[in-house]
Order: sequence, then structure tokens, then C-alpha cells
Amino acid sequence: MDGRAVVIGAGIGGLAAARVLSKRYASVTVLDRDTLPAGGEPRRGVPQGRHGHILLISGLRVLAELFPGLEDELIASGATRVDIGSGLCMWQYGRRRDATRIGLELASVSRPHLEAVIRGRVVQEPRVTIREAAAVTALSGSGQRVTGVVLDTGETVPADIVVDCSGRGGHSDKWLTALGHPAPRQVEIKIGVGYSSRIYRRRPGDLEGWQAALVLPEPPHEKWIGGALPIEGDRWLVSAGGWHIDPVPSDNAALEAHAKSLPDPIVADLMAQAEPLTDAIPHRFASSRRRYFEEVERPPAGYLALGDVVCSFNPIYGQGMTVAAMAAVALGAALERHDAATADTARDYYQAVAELVAVPWQFAVGGDFAHPETTGPRPPSNRLTNWYVKRLGIAAQTRPKLTRAFSEVQQLLAPPKVLFRPSVVAASLLHGGRKS
Repeated sequence: MDGRAVVIGAGIGGLAAARVLSKRYASVTVLDRDTLPAGGEPRRGVPQGRHGHILLISGLRVLAELFPGLEDELIASGATRVDIGSGLCMWQYGRRRDATRIGLELASVSRPHLEAVIRGRVVQEPRVTIREAAAVTALSGSGQRVTGVVLDTGETVPADIVVDCSGRGGHSDKWLTALGHPAPRQVEIKIGVGYSSRIYRRRPGDLEGWQAALVLPEPPHEKWIGGALPIEGDRWLVSAGGWHIDPVPSDNAALEAHAKSLPDPIVADLMAQAEPLTDAIPHRFASSRRRYFEEVERPPAGYLALGDVVCSFNPIYGQGMTVAAMAAVALGAALERHDAATADTARDYYQAVAELVAVPWQFAVGGDFAHPETTGPRPPSNRLTNWYVKRLGIAAQTRPKLTRAFSEVQQLLAPPKVLFRPSVVAASLLHGGRKS
């Protein structure tokens, strides 16, 4: 084991990548422009950190394989196990879904706490060093190979491989073109998402016996979503927002008013009775973005992009952290096959990531286009798919087998073809045309 690796960004994707790289390189340096908090506090470089995040079950399983015992550590430090069927109150299509245990459990926790727990694991790796307040301004190298990164201080950090996890706001296009490499094709879907979040004290019985709640809109006439998630420290993280809304609720009164406008009162009732611990904080997410690195014919050796640098999903669907963790595993597999960070490694890796991204991207973008104001390249057969998904969703409200099948696909535990099995299609068509 020899060589040096550099990871740009200490978010979930960067930490997972560092863990993977530590098994193959003698030294791994993680660079982050932030001063990283000692505990689970939000930080500037993760603007969505103060808002609700759902780590999909598949993502939790991937991270638990990279960091054995992670789930138990999260639960011991305050995360809550939530069965999707019996613990999550789900309102959509004019009614609440029936409460039935389906055996699929989320670990509900705040994004900053999840990151802090994983970071605590990574810093224990003897080959990994995390450098804070280290801002990357360029890549070093040539037209064939990236050989390191340049910091804002002028320091060059050499590397045999650079993994770019700098996020949606990174400058990879500029960095690559400066070395003579083409920037990948980019697709943008303008979704106009905005929401506001506030933290409340959590007590037993706050949520009518439920552990979490989501109130979902029925497009095209409804746009608003609301939710309450249990997080560490016996707290609720409560949010309300939606697609193509203006203005975003930016203060406590506006957040409460929008929660009261939701068709199910469960979120508003919680806000009315629970003790607020923070003020409302707004956030905007104008567009989803996918960059097609797999189309680049001659990618540079020594450089690989991961996470939001490749695909930045609508955060409402909770896919980003999970796909980033899966991409870190794909990174390790590509290095295992090629034994070095060559151009062939990059092509192999980007093809694997394209396959990982395809399903969640189609799922998210397809849902976004249920709102007529959404603009961008529309997926083929989108209207027919949304029609069928609605019927399936209505049928799943009262039929546990459909609830589980639908949930397995949403949680990236099963491929979409599961939803097109003859028994599932028949039940959806038979029971999905009514709301009772």
C-alpha cells in the first residue's frame, strides 16, 4: 500500500470516500474550507444542514458496511428508528396512509449529527488526515493527469488521486478547463423549491402516537409539503415548503401559517403545542443538476468527481447522501479493478456512477414534472409514469404489500421493475382509482 490521495470536501460523500481510499493509499488528506465543529452543529459549507435530511435505508446500509456499528452508534447518540409503515404518518391523495408495520426502518437524525459521527470514525483512521480551513482554488497537473490541488495560500498538495467532493457550489468546470480538459455536459431542471425549518423540543405523545410525519402535495393543484422528523437531543425538526413558491416562508409566523394551510393538521398541531428552540430558517433550491462525466471521452487520470459535483438532487426526495455513499463504494471497486487512478479507472467509475444516478434522478425529476411550472428536459413517458405512480400510491395507502413494494423502490432497495410486476400493476389499477 503506497501513494497519496486527496479528498476535497468533508461532507458525507467526502468522508465515505476517505474511508474507501484509506484501504488503498498510504495517506489520505481530506481538505475542507470550513472550520469543522467539534459536535453536531451546522456549518457554513453545508447550507442545507439546518434542514431535514433523510438518509435512505439503502444509504444507511452502505455506510454501515463502511463503518461497522454505525447504526447502533447513531441510535445510542439520539437517532430514532422509524418504521416507514407504522411510524411515519404519511398524508397524500386526500387521506392518511394506513398504519401497518412493514419492517423497513429509517434512522432519523440531523445531517450535522450524522456527519459528526462519521467524521469521528474517519479521524480514527491512522492513514487519514482532515485539514480544516483549507480552500482549494485549482488542480495541479497537465492535460493527461491531475497531480494534486492548489490551496488559496498558494500551497500545492500533491496526490496520486484527487476525489472531488466539493459539492454543488464547487468549481470543477473551471479547474478542469484550466488544465485543458473539457467540462462535462450538464442538464438543469428548474424546480423552484423553497422551504423553512424550525427546531422544537420533543416529548412523548407529541405526534398523536406517530414517530414522524410527512404531508405531501397532490400536483398539479397542490404544491406545499410539510414534515416533522425526530432528531437527536429529544428534538423535532419541522419544515414546510414546496415547489415553485414565492415567497418562501422566512419567519416564524409565515412558517406557522403555511403549516396551517396543509390538508392534514398534524404538523401545525405539533408546532402549536411544542416548545420552539430556534427561529425559522429559510432555504431555496432553484434547480436540480446532473453532469454527464461518463460522456467525456478522455477524462484526466488522477481526478474523480463524487456526490453533488456529479448530480445535485431535489433535497425533498432525500437521495443525495445515499447516492454519494454508493458512489464511494463504486470508487473503491473501480480502483480495485484497475489498481491505479488511470483514465480507464475514471471511465469505469463514471459509468458505474451513471448507473447509480439513473434511477433516483428519473424518480425525482419525474415527480418534479408533475408540477407544470417545472422546466428542463422532460423524461420520456413522464406523464404516463406519473399517472401510474399516482394510482399505485393511492392503492398503497390501504394495502401493506404495495406499501412495502413502493417503499423498497423509493429507498433504493429494489429496482423500479418491481412496481411493474403483474400483481402490483393489477392491484394498482383495481384499487388506485379512489381515495377511500
